[in-house]
Amino acid sequence: MNRFTIEHVLRKRGAWLKGTRGDERAATARAALSRQIGAHYGNFEALRDAFLRIEFAASPEALAELAQSFGAVALLDMMLDAELLNQTPSGHFFIDTKAKRYLTGGWLEELAWLAAMSAGAEEAIYGQVVGWEVKGFTGENEINLIMRRGGELSFVSCKALRSELDINDKKHRNRLMDAVHEADNLADHFGERGEKVAVLVTTDLYDEVRDTARYHALMGKAAVLDVHLIALEELGWDRLVETFQNILSNVAG
Repeated sequence: MNRFTIEHVLRKRGAWLKGTRGDERAATARAALSRQIGAHYGNFEALRDAFLRIEFAASPEALAELAQSFGAVALLDMMLDAELLNQTPSGHFFIDTKAKRYLTGGWLEELAWLAAMSAGAEEAIYGQVVGWEVKGFTGENEINLIMRRGGELSFVSCKALRSELDINDKKHRNRLMDAVHEADNLADHFGERGEKVAVLVTTDLYDEVRDTARYHALMGKAAVLDVHLIALEELGWDRLVETFQNILSNVAG
């Protein structure tokens, strides 16, 4: 048995894998769609939000018009090919609970796992609950992505949030800051010295026109806590894989 597995490494740290993990076969089957969403998140976001506002089901014509208006025709076609949209006997489309989970954030976990494997992780799992025990106290955390190289781990927290940052939106700012603290907690709880932790978020955090960060306090906090922030600008496939390669290569040892 390979002593370097995610499960074995966590066991040595007083933690263990609980329940099922993300379905790697499903992630592989939906790889093209997840990559397309990452590359065109703004278009996808508009289409998804409009569709989720529909009370029950939409006619094929209405759905096609929505996709056309948001420049998301290719995305809609891929969603249909992936059978994420079910049809009523009358032919209207609706989203079931499983598909809704993918469209509202599951795709980001799957994209992260795909990128991790392409980046050279020796092992990666996503959507995994990890149980733990410390001084007789027990608990659990859901970790969006765990990557392993050798006997060392990296952790990624995935947050599918609104793409546009309104700096006056306190709720959005708080969710971003909470994500950084959550990632830091994962590092403190399950990581060891030299191991890396990151937050993958769908918000645009960099103003290219002004060549500056949109949320300086967030960037500063992430820097202080040594949390790698991966934002909307890095969701394109090649760049995301490169970012994960850098994370894996910077793990100590």
